[in-house]
Amino acid sequence: MATTMQRAEAAEHAMSEELDRIVVKSALYTSGERDPRVPAPRPPDQGKLYLMGHDPRLPKMPDQPTLFDFFRYRFGPSAHMLQSARLAEKNGTSEKVVLACLLHDIAIAGFIRSDHGYWSAQLLEPYVDEEVSWAIRYHQTLRFFADESVGYKYPEMYVKLFGADYVPEPHIQAAHRYAREHKWYMTSRLITVNDLYSFDPSVKVELEEFTDIVGRNFKQPKEGLGFDPSPSSHMWRTINWPTRYL
Repeated sequence: MATTMQRAEAAEHAMSEELDRIVVKSALYTSGERDPRVPAPRPPDQGKLYLMGHDPRLPKMPDQPTLFDFFRYRFGPSAHMLQSARLAEKNGTSEKVVLACLLHDIAIAGFIRSDHGYWSAQLLEPYVDEEVSWAIRYHQTLRFFADESVGYKYPEMYVKLFGADYVPEPHIQAAHRYAREHKWYMTSRLITVNDLYSFDPSVKVELEEFTDIVGRNFKQPKEGLGFDPSPSSHMWRTINWPTRYL
């Protein structure tokens, strides 16, 4: 009997045969489902060239993509982030906190789950105030630790997801101790306070509600995200062209 992975690969192979380019997945896509030490099977090229640009199975991004373009064309459902940002705004937080809430989970939405706070911060560092990227990086750690001074409790959702006996790893505990003493601790903590661990599907928040805040606090490169000379441009290009061969 074929495994789920085999069925998915067969379906993808059938889809790729309809394209005029060969699409190959990076090891990270399949690691765990396949032992990364074992060479992945190569599809027969059938005289086709390998994909080195836009994947026609995805909506095409503008030539000079903006942050909002990534929300629209590459990020998965973002109601959670939008509702968190609106909640932060409603609670009277600063624009930095509202922006941080809007962007805190972009790695999950469009890139990778593991260490998402760090990945999100790295994506954003060249374009936002240092306090914003720092807060996003450490919200990943702070969410595992209660802070009664601001009414933050350990999320019940985490008990359901990870079990009642889950204990954060030593590196997470060390990061918490560091962040707890940092001058920007409360900025990061306010992300967790306004982070909705479940969201109401009946509440609709439009991205355009944050046009002014993003305009004032996000340095959109004129070349477009992914094409400017910043240290994180390659990450935005990868999200834009996730199946590019090299």
